[in-house]
Amino acid sequence: MATKMRLQRFGKKRSPFYHIVITDGRAPRDGRYIEKIGTYNPIPNPAEIKLNFDKALDWLQKGAQPTETMRAILTYKGVLYKHHLVKGLKKGALTEAEVEAKFQNWQNDKDAKVEAKRSGLADKARAERKAILDSETKINEDRAAELAKRRAAAVEEQVAATQEAAAEEETTETEAPAEEEMVTKEAVAAKVAEAEAPKVEETKEEVKAEAKEEVKAEPKAEVKEETKDEPKAEVKEEPKKEEKEEPKKDDKKETKE
Repeated sequence: MATKMRLQRFGKKRSPFYHIVITDGRAPRDGRYIEKIGTYNPIPNPAEIKLNFDKALDWLQKGAQPTETMRAILTYKGVLYKHHLVKGLKKGALTEAEVEAKFQNWQNDKDAKVEAKRSGLADKARAERKAILDSETKINEDRAAELAKRRAAAVEEQVAATQEAAAEEETTETEAPAEEEMVTKEAVAAKVAEAEAPKVEETKEEVKAEAKEEVKAEPKAEVKEETKDEPKAEVKEEPKKEEKEEPKKDDKKETKE
């Protein structure tokens, strides 16, 4: 039976969590397994790996075949390196003390690298937070400077407005005597006009009376002349002409007969 060292997926969507198991090579990924030897959480940085080192080494010595992901995990934890040293011990190339010393040196170096990575990530996160804070403080300072400029401009506008109001008050005070003089002149002119108004009205009434008298006198003379002359001429001239003409015609007719 070909055994495999592989991962079984658990966890929610977009937050995976894996179990490290020893299973039959013909079984499905999430099916039945022979033994569980650890867990793997890839979300944090660095990833969290909990592995039973001795059981993993024992299954490798028995011939269990790890998948690609499991091989990377075993390399990270030093299981494959220890397996290589044990092979050298069995062949007699190394002693047990040398195997332990070499593995301990490798383990120390690996721990130092992991710690350096963690500290580097922490420093990076700290630097990012500091940069964010610096940018925020700069933005706040710029806003405060802009607000100060606006307030200073508003104060200057208020001062200018008060100065303009004071200047306008001074001009109105200087113009007020001139207006009073104009008012007094207008009042004197009005009084003079009131004094002269009756005289003008009297002259107007006199002119109207004279015009009425002239109008009354002229029509009477015309009427008298017309009544005396025109009817007499008509009465005297027309009947005489008729009397003279008619007898003449009759006499002529009689003589002709």
